[in-house]
Amino acid sequence: MKSKSSCNPEPPAPAIRLLRARLVAFTSLCLVTGSSLAWAGGDAPAWMHAAANAPVPAHDEKVDAVLLYSEKNVNVISADKIKVQFREVYKILRPSGKRHGTVAVAFNPTRKITSLHGWCIPAQGKDYEVKEKDAFETSLMQVDGGELYSDVKDKVIQIPAADPGNVVGYEFEREEKPTFLQDYWDFQSDLPTHESHYSFQLPAGWEYKAAWLNYAEVKPTQSGNRTDWVISDVPGIKPETAMPPIDGLVGEMLVYFFPSGGGGDKRSLASWKEMGQWYTALTVNRRDPSPEIQKQVAAITAGQPSQLEKMQAIALWMQRNIRYVAISLGIGGLQPHPAPEVFTHRYGDCKDKATLMSAMLHEIGIDSYYVIINHERDAVTPDMPAHNGFDHAILAVRLPDNIQSPTLIATVKHPTLGRLLFFDPTNEITPFGEIGGYLQANFGLLVTPDGGDLVQLPKEPIAMNGIQRDAKLTLDSNGTLQGQVTETRLGDRANDERGRLRSVTKDTDQIKPIEDLLSGSLSLFRITKASVRNLHQNDQPFGFDYTFEAQHYAKNTGGLVLVRPRVLGVKSQGFLETKEPRKYAIEFDEGPWHDADSFEITIPAGYVVDDVPPPVDAEFSFASYHSRTEVKGNLIQYRRTLEVKDLSVPVAKAEELRKFYRIIAGDERNTVVLKAGAQ
Repeated sequence: MKSKSSCNPEPPAPAIRLLRARLVAFTSLCLVTGSSLAWAGGDAPAWMHAAANAPVPAHDEKVDAVLLYSEKNVNVISADKIKVQFREVYKILRPSGKRHGTVAVAFNPTRKITSLHGWCIPAQGKDYEVKEKDAFETSLMQVDGGELYSDVKDKVIQIPAADPGNVVGYEFEREEKPTFLQDYWDFQSDLPTHESHYSFQLPAGWEYKAAWLNYAEVKPTQSGNRTDWVISDVPGIKPETAMPPIDGLVGEMLVYFFPSGGGGDKRSLASWKEMGQWYTALTVNRRDPSPEIQKQVAAITAGQPSQLEKMQAIALWMQRNIRYVAISLGIGGLQPHPAPEVFTHRYGDCKDKATLMSAMLHEIGIDSYYVIINHERDAVTPDMPAHNGFDHAILAVRLPDNIQSPTLIATVKHPTLGRLLFFDPTNEITPFGEIGGYLQANFGLLVTPDGGDLVQLPKEPIAMNGIQRDAKLTLDSNGTLQGQVTETRLGDRANDERGRLRSVTKDTDQIKPIEDLLSGSLSLFRITKASVRNLHQNDQPFGFDYTFEAQHYAKNTGGLVLVRPRVLGVKSQGFLETKEPRKYAIEFDEGPWHDADSFEITIPAGYVVDDVPPPVDAEFSFASYHSRTEVKGNLIQYRRTLEVKDLSVPVAKAEELRKFYRIIAGDERNTVVLKAGAQ
């Protein structure tokens, strides 16, 4: 099972961004200053020279490096001791590939690094060697504040001369007491790979099972008690805009180790059910309440007449009073802290917040269950073997039959548990009864006393997410457009802006989203008045109200005046306008949505409408777009709707989506033609 640290509470546009910190070697882009290390001359080992002479795998001109060779050798000494040797060799192709010269290997009290070396083979000149004595230790380099919150650290070496044309490589060995009897072979990434090796040795009587993710099975070779796999010429996963998460695309092999005799050690976790049983054992007594929790629940719910209102009060209290802070010491990266600790300290990570809220709900007679999930939809799917592709924890709340409300949207009917309402206590913005788009139609591991069950979360109705924008505007004879706009947002469309503005203290900064919107559609504008509605009332529609003035909005040409009726908001997208064919599905990062614009423009006296754009009706299986421009007296009325029905578009329909966006772009450029004449 991959060791994951917990989620991050901030919800950037719109998903809650989460942290993945697997305890294996990784290369990362970093800047280390003030180094006084003296790089030594020294021959690189034969295995690295052999890799350096290997053919460079096929790549495009944008790839900054290629992986010439990787090797992972696992020696299982016992159920409580495993040794690993790991090697990688890169050829640097572009200046940005210098990042592969920085090597960081994670360790903690149960996982120690026994050796670490790095080398550079330059295109000309002598080899460079970096020894373990030249390494330094630091908190996790990709975790802000990691020195305070985690006992996982990095041992870092910097390989000199990681410049284009040169080859860099490293080797480390580690010894660990495993939390799980599983291992991963990550043989595919964003870089093309020439050759990748994996092997393991097991004690007598042990067995294994290999499962493949996103790659055709490769048969191993056997030599004594050593089992080996080799894969060659693995293409890199080339990034695409709005592509599925790379965790759901890269090829990997998952290996389950089974000690001799079976039955005794349950850490193999070879099924979703077993994984749920393991997590259940990890959370025993963690939700037991303290007298202080019981007193707080009584105070929160005292004035609430119904069970639903008590649940809503608890959820709101959690969102407002328990800060997100991840303390991952020892097994704390996987095991939640006890609810009384979280309550006393008033902070915790995603699994801690789920634990405390579950304990509080139990005090009012409501059962709830952990759901372990990945914040990126499609990172885990039902056709994958059981594995820990999860990095987040939420709750499934069991609803009594007598609780019925249209606000309880994020519910499913479980075959044995009845109605389950999903809620993310870490998300401080989405109201109780709803879930963000990052969770919708996502698969998570429902943890019950009977074990684990991979379940799909619901997709919320389109009407729950969207923007309604209404504008009443006036155009004068000089071409200046001015007027008032009322904008109302629901669902993720509201959560995006609430997340953006929640920490803003200056009034001038609160209108930054309005400025961004106007600048995307207008060349010259001035906001004359602006206000925000329901910024902190999560259960109410969020909105902006503003007035603006845009000079030279109308364009004079050949005695005619051109006016674009679509005043604000760009719905078209250009990321599919590429020469290369699309390889991966197009993922929308929020739930289905319905946006609607209504713009009314009063034209100046002395002008009449000479021509209007035709109506637009675009219907596709995944989305629809409709617009109408009408004239009533001296009033131009433009109305349009955009409805996105699905959470993703398969690559087979990428050309249809490109056509859809082109239709929208054409409509957004259309103009109404005015000419001088009697009204």
